[in-house]
Amino acid sequence: MNLPLLMTAFGLVLIIEGLGPLLFPNKWQKYLLELSTQKQNVLRRLGGCLVTAGIVLLIIFQ
Repeated sequence: MNLPLLMTAFGLVLIIEGLGPLLFPNKWQKYLLELSTQKQNVLRRLGGCLVTAGIVLLIIFQ
């Protein structure tokens, strides 16, 4: 993987992640408060599912 492609992907992630707080700051803040009350086990499962989904998408579309 070359550096420009990696930086493009990173830039897209930052844009997508920034849309929530930019467009819906109150809902985003409530979401983070709700997320912070979850047990660590639930957060780990969520993170594991997101990472797995990302890997699958990379394998499929590479």
